[in-house]
Amino acid sequence: MPTTTAAPPRIGYALSSEEHSPNDLIAHAKLAEEAGFEFLMISDHFHPWIDRQGHSPFVWSVLGALAHETNLEVGTGVTCPIGRIHPVILAQATATVAAMMPGRFQFGVGTGEALNEHITGDVWPEYELRAEMLEEAIELIRELWKGEQLSHYGEHFTVVNAKVYDTPPEPVPVIYAASGPKAAERAGRIGDALVITSADKDLVKAFRGAGGRGKPIYGQITVCWSRDEASAKKTLRDIWPNSAIEGMASQELPLPLHFEQLTQNVTADQLAEHTPCGPDIDRHVAKLQEYVDAGVDHLYVHQVGPDQQGFIEAYAKDVLPRLRQGGRAKAASAA
Repeated sequence: MPTTTAAPPRIGYALSSEEHSPNDLIAHAKLAEEAGFEFLMISDHFHPWIDRQGHSPFVWSVLGALAHETNLEVGTGVTCPIGRIHPVILAQATATVAAMMPGRFQFGVGTGEALNEHITGDVWPEYELRAEMLEEAIELIRELWKGEQLSHYGEHFTVVNAKVYDTPPEPVPVIYAASGPKAAERAGRIGDALVITSADKDLVKAFRGAGGRGKPIYGQITVCWSRDEASAKKTLRDIWPNSAIEGMASQELPLPLHFEQLTQNVTADQLAEHTPCGPDIDRHVAKLQEYVDAGVDHLYVHQVGPDQQGFIEAYAKDVLPRLRQGGRAKAASAA
């Protein structure tokens, strides 16, 4: 019997809104497309994680420019549709972006962080309540995408006589973010895809078992490529120390200052234990391979720091071909 070989993973580029100005994000996206990256994911924040990251442009404006400046698929990684922006407004925003890039837009969603959502003064709900709100918000947005007038008096949201006129020309996939098994199960049940930030086979299994069989899985990998390992470690420590924070803290802290305080004793070497730093391509490939082995079939890479061009060129030359050539870099089956 002939054997079947899984397709190589798709490789995307992460647009870090926390680190770059809106115009630079557009320039980096164009470089990534020219270099052979296959899709884009862009973060949706009101605040950066720490002040030194220095940016946080309004993602819906940037997406409008990406629609015309690139030809790649683009997803939000991820939007919280339950707090600072009401789901009815996000239904209009997403529909507009989808109309501007037909068949290319994907709506990544999650339960959010207090860092971004507390700013309107509303109470920050506990996780289970946020998960319920997210499910209702997704249902609302999908109904509004149909272009019919809608009134909705739900447990968490009210919509009165709303109608989206510029509707998506094609169905918009909803990518559901999960960092734990309960969220992964919800993703399998109500999402069109899963997005994770760790090579966690248990999350993949929970997603597949709850209805996610055959659906895409996106994985974000953070790296800090540089021609010099020491400088890469310093850049990682200066700009992205928040990668050391585990558990619920990243969802509950309301200010960039709190993230700075929580990471003040984290060393560059500690961060580099889990994040490839420097020019050693084997380390970068090995990190991506962890995600492939976990069952992730859409990898998107977040390069920390200002040297986006150097990273893009290095990956185009040495990393993307290796992952596409086969070898061990084969996505696990959907089973």
